[in-house]
Amino acid sequence: MTLLEIRNLGVSVEDTAIIRDLSLNIEADTLTVIMGKNGTGKSSMAYALMGHPAYEVTNGTARFDGEDLLELSPDKIAKSGLFLGFQQPVEVSGVTVVKFLQSAYRALHGEIEDYDAFQEELDDILTMLHIDRSFLYRYLNEGFSGGEKKRLEIMQLLMLKPKLAILDEPDSGLDVDAMKLVAAGINLARERGITVVLITHYKRLLNYLDANRVVVLGENGIMMDEGPELADRIEEEGYEFVYRQVS
Repeated sequence: MTLLEIRNLGVSVEDTAIIRDLSLNIEADTLTVIMGKNGTGKSSMAYALMGHPAYEVTNGTARFDGEDLLELSPDKIAKSGLFLGFQQPVEVSGVTVVKFLQSAYRALHGEIEDYDAFQEELDDILTMLHIDRSFLYRYLNEGFSGGEKKRLEIMQLLMLKPKLAILDEPDSGLDVDAMKLVAAGINLARERGITVVLITHYKRLLNYLDANRVVVLGENGIMMDEGPELADRIEEEGYEFVYRQVS
C-alpha cells in the first residue's frame, strides 16, 4: 500500500528553486533511504511536507494516507500521522522534555488513559536509548549534546507512534555508540509498524538497519532508485558514478 505519494513536487526557499520536479512513492512498512549531494533538496522535501512556512511548494501534489498534505496546517499534518526528526533539533527554553512529550501525545492521541503504562513504556525507551531519567525534567534540548538531542528525537518517535517518520540525518555528529542506539530505536519503530524515510549522506548507519531501497536525489528529481546495495557503491565511488550513468 502506498502511504505517501509525491507527484511533480516543486519547492522554493526565498524565491530560489530547490526542488523542481520530484515524484516519489513511499510504501507502508518500508525503510526508504534518501541520499544525494548537498543542495539537492533532501531536507527541503521533508520540511515542505511538514508545512514549514519558509518552504514554498510551487507545483505538484503530495498525498499522505489518502489526504492532501498541501492543504493541511502543520499541526494537522502531525495529527494525520507524519513525524519529522530534525537534523538540528531546536532548543525550547522553559518547556521540560516530559511536559513537551505529554502535550504532544495528548495533541495527537487524546488524553493518556493509563498514565502508569505510559510511564513504564517511557522508562523502557529511556533505558534502551541510554538516556538518563533526569533529562525528562530539563528544558527541551537546552544544553544537550548533539548525540543526546538525536536520541531524544528517537524517543519522541517511539512514544508518539506516527504512521510515517521522516528522519533528517539522525546520524550526523554521532559517535559509533550513539549511532548504534539510534539504529536500535529505528529498528524498534519499524517493528512497531512505523514506516521510515531516512535522509543521510553516509552508509554507516545503514550497517545496523535493513533498508528496502536507496533513492538518490539530484537537481531534477530522482537520479537513481535501487536496492540497499546502492549505498555500498556510493560509499566506494561517491556520487560521480550516478551522474555518469544518468548523463
